[in-house]
Amino acid sequence: MDLIDRARDNGIQVLAWTADELYGRDGAFLDGLDERSEAFVVEIPPNAHVWLTKPKVLKTPPLHSGGRPKKYPRLRQRERNPSEVQNLAKHSPAFREQTPQPYRIKQTHRGSEVWEIRWHTCWRKTHTNTLVSNQGTLLVARNVLAGETKYFLSNRVPGREGWPLRKLLRVAFGRWPIEDCFREAKEELGLDHFECRGWRCIHRHLYVTILSQLFCARVRQQLSPSENVLSGELLTMEQVRRAANVFVESIGLPPRCREQLYQAEADRQTYHARRNAQASNSHRKTRNKQLAELGIDTEQRIDTEQRIDTEQIKSVPPKTPPC
Repeated sequence: MDLIDRARDNGIQVLAWTADELYGRDGAFLDGLDERSEAFVVEIPPNAHVWLTKPKVLKTPPLHSGGRPKKYPRLRQRERNPSEVQNLAKHSPAFREQTPQPYRIKQTHRGSEVWEIRWHTCWRKTHTNTLVSNQGTLLVARNVLAGETKYFLSNRVPGREGWPLRKLLRVAFGRWPIEDCFREAKEELGLDHFECRGWRCIHRHLYVTILSQLFCARVRQQLSPSENVLSGELLTMEQVRRAANVFVESIGLPPRCREQLYQAEADRQTYHARRNAQASNSHRKTRNKQLAELGIDTEQRIDTEQRIDTEQIKSVPPKTPPC
């Protein structure tokens, strides 16, 4: 929360905060975001607890209350225990009677990631005197192919204050690019090779790695002939890193040797770019076939008369021209 306050004080405005289960299960952290009127869509564990109907908070004791004094405000006895979100998704009529809506969450090199979405308004228990949060949203997302189920909690409700369901989903699944950056930094740039013990040394290693990644990303953005993997011309960050290594290794060599190294690396990258295109095309055909067997058509088509893109299922990412 101190980092968030520093960002706010520096004039940084955030559309919404997203986080993994570690923060999603931290009620004090979510209370802090609510107190600052910050929107959030965080992943929560399956055993997280919420109410689908707002519980009543008793603020004052009854006039003729006898026996042992009780602390107020307090929740009404029969509404004191919320339910686990995994049980609500399986057994609650609010979810069982819903027809899951398929959404294309993202377009990967292997094809479309399609998840079935169900949602319902909910309330969570707070660590403040209010005891119950403002109305929020419980999102239940299931990967139609892998069968994986994720649960998300938000303090915004679809259809209110300019928050459609697609916007909530875009925030909920917005951690994928960040995780991909960590994967690249660990696998290609040595982020996980912490051969040091001091806190300052670890920070220095982190800074050098992230700056190297930024350099590779900028070069890739400037020099990649195409952003479509099927074209066989997509330049990846890994290829930029390998090319940079060849350039460094060839420093001080005779011009003829340098040219041989450069040409060998160029041929290697052309070969791998072609193989990546073939593999991506094969994976997409397989995934589209699997989705078609489930009755889901992910292919985009263009109306030749009106030139309007239409889709068989809803898409979370912003619409782009078909590749």
